[in-house]
Amino acid sequence: MNHKHFLQRLFHANSVLKSASNKNNLAKLRKKTGYTFSNCKKALEVNNNDIALAEKWLKEQAQALGWSKATKLEGRSTLQGLIGLTMTNESSLLMEINCETDFVARNKSFTSFVEMSVDNCLKHFKQHPECNELLKINLENKDLKAIVGPEGKTLADHTALVISKLGENINLRRATYIKTPANVCLAGYTHPTLEKMAAKVYTGKYGSLIAYTTARNDNTVQHVARQICQHIVGMNPTKIGIHGEDEPMENKDEESVMIYQDFLIDPSITVGQLIQDVGINIVDFIRFECGEQIEEVADPVKVGQRA
Repeated sequence: MNHKHFLQRLFHANSVLKSASNKNNLAKLRKKTGYTFSNCKKALEVNNNDIALAEKWLKEQAQALGWSKATKLEGRSTLQGLIGLTMTNESSLLMEINCETDFVARNKSFTSFVEMSVDNCLKHFKQHPECNELLKINLENKDLKAIVGPEGKTLADHTALVISKLGENINLRRATYIKTPANVCLAGYTHPTLEKMAAKVYTGKYGSLIAYTTARNDNTVQHVARQICQHIVGMNPTKIGIHGEDEPMENKDEESVMIYQDFLIDPSITVGQLIQDVGINIVDFIRFECGEQIEEVADPVKVGQRA
């Protein structure tokens, strides 16, 4: 073989190896980031086939594009979405995140974003010390956007990234955090929901929470407490009610005081009779419905204000 042919074959072999390496890196980058073929190819080209630099470049580009899209879509209506719920023994958080269509609300990327946001919001409040009374904190859009999530980015940044990916306006609408003293228990429910009892975050179109006291928080009491949360989702009471102070309505179908409402699971008894029989005292409750109208309050509860 002459020298010329040797160099040609060597050049060809190197080209094949380089091409295989490029394809391999392209496949790895696509699998790792989920971005399109053309975007990953461009990222590798401008970063000399370095996967780590290419991934960083992609995220920066997506972030910039996300903020641009977020600005353009800001005024578009967001009535769909999900309610997210997460709980520990002494604290819980209920959060609403909206999007434009039910199609996106069912998208795995959106669901994962809701789960991440709810989880990080609860982590945000872990610095609160033990309390001797129930602590209830309401958060609005501006409060939620400032909370820091994965990679040190705020939830506003993460929202922009999801907007870039899904192409719809997404709104961190509201959240309520509850922390309880040792003698107060929590129960929660989302609807519709999968029966994943080990789930970190539950999601649905509706969500509810109750804080309650009981002499024995055994499995029976916990089961009934969760059923009361189902009742709250279905019957939408406006207040718990106090016997002697609140009077039942003549038309039971219009009853809005919880203790006088027929229990959703067993209409033969009222919620008041149920909690008396089981030994539950409801201290407070919250109900979120995705996209519902919220009455404007002149002086909303601010972060850190006790209920």
